[in-house]
Amino acid sequence: MHGGGLELALVFLLAGVVAVPVFKHFGLGAVLAYLVAGVLLGPHALRLVRDPEPVLAASEIGVVMLLFVIGLELSLPRLRVMKRPVFEVGGLQVLASGAALGLLAHAFGLAWPAALVVGVGLALSSTAVGLQLLAERGELNSDHGRLGFAILLFQDLAAIPLLAAIPLLAHAMPHADASPWLAFASRAPTCPRCSRRPRCWWCWAAPG
Repeated sequence: MHGGGLELALVFLLAGVVAVPVFKHFGLGAVLAYLVAGVLLGPHALRLVRDPEPVLAASEIGVVMLLFVIGLELSLPRLRVMKRPVFEVGGLQVLASGAALGLLAHAFGLAWPAALVVGVGLALSSTAVGLQLLAERGELNSDHGRLGFAILLFQDLAAIPLLAAIPLLAHAMPHADASPWLAFASRAPTCPRCSRRPRCWWCWAAPG
């Protein structure tokens, strides 16, 4: 499909109108419905949208508007009250998850700078997806909803220095030109049946 923005908007709107009620009927969320609809419409399935580039700008605007709407529901006194859970609980989650995942990456053979980037990167969550799930369940104003929002907010703040530190950490790596993800995969367990790396769980679970 090579139409303009209006045609793309109509396609996405129609897909959302069809997919969301179907997924909610089976007890699934709207986020999963949009993901599946995007996969089906994309260039690897029905190919109704062959080039995803024109959609990227609209998707960024959508995330910004979602955060803006949530910001309208917040007040300065509430943000001051949330200061403690943001920096204490959010900081603890990022540090604990990042340290555990970083140690795991280092155990697979990554250098400490790369393991740190991989660990902290995997410790971060998608603010848009998390807030959308809380909003559609009406749990943003609950205790766990506020705590989840505080953690997501700290993760957004932590992502900025992480991105700034990646070039500095790259100079400290002995092989800065090698991809940390390729190095991580190259040290993953080998499948005892087909000798693929990383471990082929489908082959491992197959009978016989």
